[in-house]
Amino acid sequence: MIRFEGVNKRYRGGFEALRNLDLEIGQGEMVFVTGHSGAGKSTLLRLIPLLERPSQGRVVVGGIDLSRLRKGQIPQLRRRVGMIFQDHRLLFDRTVYENVALPLIIRGTPHREVGRRVRAALDKVNLLNKERAYPITLSGGEQQRVGIARAVVSRPPVLLADEPTGNLDPALSSEIMQLFLEFRRVGITVIIASHDLDLIGRLRQRVLTLEQGRLIDDWQGAAA
Repeated sequence: MIRFEGVNKRYRGGFEALRNLDLEIGQGEMVFVTGHSGAGKSTLLRLIPLLERPSQGRVVVGGIDLSRLRKGQIPQLRRRVGMIFQDHRLLFDRTVYENVALPLIIRGTPHREVGRRVRAALDKVNLLNKERAYPITLSGGEQQRVGIARAVVSRPPVLLADEPTGNLDPALSSEIMQLFLEFRRVGITVIIASHDLDLIGRLRQRVLTLEQGRLIDDWQGAAA
């Protein structure tokens, strides 16, 4: 599903976020990316939907060489990649339903189909009874689940999460990770940047460890 070939990412000023990165991630895998702050975790994720471009090397997603994509083709790529952030990035003047529906509305999905998909996504994250609520009235864990519902409502084959449990207590963190496991079991490729080593260890999935932009360890846990 995803392949990095000799990928380097250098920012202005000479900082190298990624160095000679080679890796493959298969369809339906759940992979954690870990490492200290500044190790390159977020940069790795941002290269997949072309929020960043590599300075050198190739990134291939679903058989598509991203270096060959024209600017006008990037939105089509991003429809295949769901993104979840630590800070949720919800619209606080819109209801839960409206937040989750937004990707479908942008795509021009028929109104009846929007309703069906949004409610299915909210049901998946156990928030169907909150569709008319505003995000400000929800707990941090509920807000994160709204972000997850919004990311999966378009049924993307790839799901990226950047420190999705960074602001949550251990019980809520475990609950969110169980949701990701469920998505993996239905064939979605899930890649999560996280520094929570205890939680990662309990889930026994594949773990990529970065250090100063280099891949220093690739450990495969037993499938959960």
